[in-house]
Amino acid sequence: MKIIEACQGKAIELKAGNSLKLINIHGSQVVDLWAWSGSNLNEYLSLEATRVWSQRLNPQLGDTLVTNMRNPILTIVQDTSPGIHDSFMACCDLPRYHRLGVKGYHRNCFDNMLESVSELGYEVPNPTLASLNVFMNIAVLDDGISLATRPVETKAGDYTTFRAEMDCIVSLSSCPQDIVKIQSDVENKPREVGYEILDQDFSNFAIKSTWVPEYSLD
Repeated sequence: MKIIEACQGKAIELKAGNSLKLINIHGSQVVDLWAWSGSNLNEYLSLEATRVWSQRLNPQLGDTLVTNMRNPILTIVQDTSPGIHDSFMACCDLPRYHRLGVKGYHRNCFDNMLESVSELGYEVPNPTLASLNVFMNIAVLDDGISLATRPVETKAGDYTTFRAEMDCIVSLSSCPQDIVKIQSDVENKPREVGYEILDQDFSNFAIKSTWVPEYSLD
């Protein structure tokens, strides 16, 4: 298992068919995730398009994540966590921390993403705040429109595994958020997370066809 230190980021190149196992070592940490086509960084994981594809607010085990060009890029093939992940909340960035009252610089997921991809020798042409927030617990309230930010419900050692559906670059950020209580650590302290690259066969998880509604002109 390789480690991503607390508040830091890491970008990884995956071949189609390889899988990325993301391990919540302490059970308390949110991890922000982005992905791009390995051959064209203008094609990237789109949470808006994924919600249309899966017809879910947030992805679940067996769901495929798709790009802004509607192509499958990652599929969730293992999940020992409660399956609570968030696709709505923008990642943290420096302006967010300044609005929370931080003076000076604060590590943040947006910079972690940019820096980690740069370390691989790439430049993100259209950087976005829209990350998949793995393990993050954002509850939809009973009114159907309001959201509540809550600590993660993952336990130590829980993991989620993503199979690459194309050659891709994935960026992970061990979220530095220590003001808004999203980590389940009592002190809301960011922690390190682990990851592994697997070549295990997950062919039992077939890509589901995109949902197409039936419209009537009557």
